[in-house]
Formats: sequence, structure tokens, C-alpha cells
Amino acid sequence: MAQRTTTGTASTAVGPAPAGAAVPRAAAGPAKAARRPRRVKRVRDSPMGWLYSAPALLIFSVFTIGPTAYTFYVSFFHWNTLNPSMSRFVGTANYRTLFAHSTPGFLDSAWHSLYFTGGMVAGGTALSLAIALLLQRGGRVVGASRVAVFAPHATPVVATSLGWVWIFNPQFGLADMVLHALHLPTSQWLQSPTWAMPSIIIYSLWHEVGFTVLLFLGGLAVISPELGEAARVDGANPWQEFWHVTWPQLRPVTSFVVIITSIASLQAFTQFYEMSEGGPVYATTTLSYLVYQEAFVLFDTGYGASLAVVLFAVIAAVTVLRRRGGSTGIGASA
Repeated sequence: MAQRTTTGTASTAVGPAPAGAAVPRAAAGPAKAARRPRRVKRVRDSPMGWLYSAPALLIFSVFTIGPTAYTFYVSFFHWNTLNPSMSRFVGTANYRTLFAHSTPGFLDSAWHSLYFTGGMVAGGTALSLAIALLLQRGGRVVGASRVAVFAPHATPVVATSLGWVWIFNPQFGLADMVLHALHLPTSQWLQSPTWAMPSIIIYSLWHEVGFTVLLFLGGLAVISPELGEAARVDGANPWQEFWHVTWPQLRPVTSFVVIITSIASLQAFTQFYEMSEGGPVYATTTLSYLVYQEAFVLFDTGYGASLAVVLFAVIAAVTVLRRRGGSTGIGASA
């Protein structure tokens, strides 16, 4: 009897499942996972996707693609702003004028743009990463510090630019008062051709660093802590842990920060208009400010459009090169 029971039990274990038995989840899982990509692919290929995105595409086409194409068109004309029908086609003459001697010149303005962009990218990336490393720990004080760091980015550029003009005032500004209290040499700040651009960079870093700090905090939140612990067990000091463990894992975030900072810096206009108006002696006349001056002050719309096209090409080139460099670095680190 005992032998029959054992045999019956064994046959039950290896025999086929009854017709009414439920299919195990382990067997149903792969089939469901195989059906999911097909369903996603059908949704992406469905005409309903284009229908849902049509309003956004329409707005983007009307307010971005259309004006961009029209700017390309205007750049080939000596444009008559009051009567466009009287505009005269000049071909590439506006682009050849870029390299002619003028005040302010295109090359000088391009150098000022690169100067500002380099200061924002290098200073902003290093400063925001350092602040993010300090704020990555939790706690009420750290949480309040995160809000304080991000708060300047939420303020309007026009209002805060005017406030910083008073801070940089050489007679009664806060900046010179602090330097004088510390027995350090004061500066003319925005009234000095040498210090005008650094002054605007200081303000721009104060205003923009809060956003990039949040990006780095997001990157630090998803990196693997086990690698850092292993490095500390192996005897790595904090700098070695950062350079060989933390920094390689932050390269995608860093690449994104560099790209958006470069684009925003090349397009920056409001702070130059409010704080220095391109001066003194054209020391802060960037490409974006030169576009405004030529197109809307001097009403040389065709030349201003050619400057805008060149600025667009520079931004596109910087973005493409940085993305390729970032992809190469990520692939090499992987």
C-alpha cells in the first residue's frame, strides 16, 4: 500500500495538468511580455498618435519653424520694414558684410558671446555640481537650502537685473561696500570695459545655477551607492571616490547641463539689455544683442536676419558637437 501511494504521488507530480487547471504565472509572464511591445508598436504606428500631437505640431510650426524659415528668407534681402514689397534681393551680401569692418563688429560680438558662454558653462557646471554634492544629503536644513538655491531661478530676469545694477553701483552698491569692509580694492563693475562682462556672468550664475543644481541632484539620486562603498573599502579618499566613481556616472547629466547652458548663454539677451545695453564701449555686445540692435534699432532687418541665421548655426553646431562628444565619452566609460 505504501508503494502504491508513493507511485501515485510521483505520477501526480510529473503527469499533465488537468484541463481545468490554471496556467502558472511563470508561463503566462513571457507571453504577456511578448504581446506588450507589439501593442506599443501598434499605438505608435496608429494615425491617432498624429491626431493627438497635431495641436502641438501646429503651434510649433506656426511660432517656431515658420519664423525661422522666414528669417532665412529675409537674410537674402535688403529689407524694407515699412513696405516689404519694395525689398531688394541682394543674395549673400548681408553675410559678406559680417566680416566687414564695423562698430560693433560681428567678430567682436562673437568673441563676447563665446566669453560669456565659456564663463557660464565652466563656472556654472562646476559651481552647481559642488552645491549638489553638498545638498545631496537629506534633512530639513538641506531641504530649505535646496529651495533657497532654486529660488533665484524662479525670479524674473528683468526685475533681478535691475536689482543687481544697484548692487554693482560703484558709488553706493553693496558689492563695493563688502569689498571696502574687507579692505579689498573696489571696482567700477558695469561701468568698466574690463569688469562689465564678469559682472553680468556673476549675476547670470546667481540666477541660473539653481536649475542645474536640481539636475545634478537628480543624477546623484540615481547613481549606484555600492560602487562608492566598494571604493571606500578599497581605501579611496573622497576625491578619488568622486573622480573615479561618482563623476563617470554623472557624465550623461553633465553633458545635458553643458548643452542647455551653452544654448541659453548664446541666446541670452535680457541681462545685457537691462544691465549694460551692450556697453561700455561695446564690451558686452554679444551676437544676440547685436541682432536686436541691427534689426530693431538701426532697422537693418536683412543684416539682422543674417546675424540671427549665423547665431542659429552656431547653436546647432555646438549642440551637435557636444552630443557627439558626450555619446563618445559615455560609450568609452561604459
